[in-house]
Amino acid sequence: MTDTKDKILDTAERLIGEQGYAATSLRHIIAEAGVNLAAVHYHFGSKEELLDEVVMRKAALVNPVRLARLDRAEALAGNKPVAVSAVLDAFFAPMVEAACAHPEFVRLMGRIHSEGLMPAIAKKHFYSTIDRFVKAFGRALPDLPESEILWRVHFMLGAMAYTMLAPPLFPQIAERETDLEQRLKLLVSFLVAGFCAPPSQREEK
Repeated sequence: MTDTKDKILDTAERLIGEQGYAATSLRHIIAEAGVNLAAVHYHFGSKEELLDEVVMRKAALVNPVRLARLDRAEALAGNKPVAVSAVLDAFFAPMVEAACAHPEFVRLMGRIHSEGLMPAIAKKHFYSTIDRFVKAFGRALPDLPESEILWRVHFMLGAMAYTMLAPPLFPQIAERETDLEQRLKLLVSFLVAGFCAPPSQREEK
């Protein structure tokens, strides 16, 4: 990657994290990065493509680690399904590691989430990885209808975003706010119970 491209990506990540996507113009990014508009169009083409690359350079590191952890868990399980807790750990642990190493990226994703851009970003950059985990949950929970597995994964992703990107709602816990790793441990404990709950409905045959 060229120094110019790195400068643009780093600056875009910082500014969008601080101000939001809508409030950050390409001209603001190039002024802060000390490059010209032609450089942005040469490397990215548009503001939307620039955001895609900002997200992808970190997502491209997290997704393969998630899949590798899931592969290992499945290999250890042999012919048995992987435990729900192990599937969740494979999904969340790499994200915690990346977030601790790159807090500015967490801030960026928080802005994306608050502006309603997350569904499109997730579909573009995370869907194939999420689909692999959906299949793992399906094997771990064979009594759950597929539709209910999908709903529970949907709830998981919403809870993950809220846990990572929003301050605690209740002042009693906000005053002794836990770090991200501890938050995710609490979330995984909560999600294990949710995923393992009996089906709420039966699929029609």
